[in-house]
Amino acid sequence: MTIGINQFFNTAASQLSSLSAQADAINNQISTGKKISAPSQDVVAYNRLAQIKQANADNTTYGSNISLAKSLLQQSDTTLTAVTTQLQRAAELTTQAANGTLSDANRKTIAIELQSIRDDLVNLAGTTDARGQPLFGAATGTTAVTQAADGSVSFGGTGEVPAIPVGDGTDIRATDSAQRVFGGLPNGSGGTTDIFAVLSTYISALNAGGTATATAASGTAATAIQAALNQASDVQGSVGARAARLDIVSTQASDAANARDVDRSALEDTDVSTAIISLQKTISILQATQASLTKLGQLSLFDYLR
Repeated sequence: MTIGINQFFNTAASQLSSLSAQADAINNQISTGKKISAPSQDVVAYNRLAQIKQANADNTTYGSNISLAKSLLQQSDTTLTAVTTQLQRAAELTTQAANGTLSDANRKTIAIELQSIRDDLVNLAGTTDARGQPLFGAATGTTAVTQAADGSVSFGGTGEVPAIPVGDGTDIRATDSAQRVFGGLPNGSGGTTDIFAVLSTYISALNAGGTATATAASGTAATAIQAALNQASDVQGSVGARAARLDIVSTQASDAANARDVDRSALEDTDVSTAIISLQKTISILQATQASLTKLGQLSLFDYLR
């Protein structure tokens, strides 16, 4: 009988300990709002939660990149609109200067405005973004364009800036180099030039005087300026397409984040109502077990021998 009594009390003590631990665990779930706090509670769920946490961290980084890319694309679009406006005015002035009835003084006046347009284009090419970096910077170099003491303009680097990662396996080039926007224009000799050189050469021709010279120079300049307009328009169209794609990526990232949060909540969040009922049930069993054990413990050996 001694062995039986010892086994009984050992079993009861184990049950009390287990019930107390269950009550503490449920109470902790209610207070923290989390069902899982350690791998031992549910290895599969804990690992899945770790994956979700990592995915959310990656999404935060991608979200910052998306915001940056959107900002750069918007600034590029605005700046390219200003570039197009300047080029359109240059094209109008070229048509005016080709008029054979103009005097040299008239053409010099046109040259002055063209010089202002050229300066504005140089300034637009050197636009900096919110980070203080050149908006039209290249893969190499620290400036988009540089202007020498004699007024000549050259590109500060070569190559396109690497695309920005905005999702798993997805990246978007948020900016274009100054070379792509302002350079690469055919020069009529099989080579290429840039709009700054085109305008400089044309301005010099207008200042030199002479109807024949001005007319010939106007024709050459008009062709190059139209090519520059077409190129700026193409780049701006590409910017718009990339911005539209970025909106899609952003929406997809948001939808994926919402889906992950649903999964996380199902795995991790405590159903408080259900947990309270479970806690009350566990406490009731615990109290009943304690009461039974106390009552049995008060029995004497003579009670067993009756």
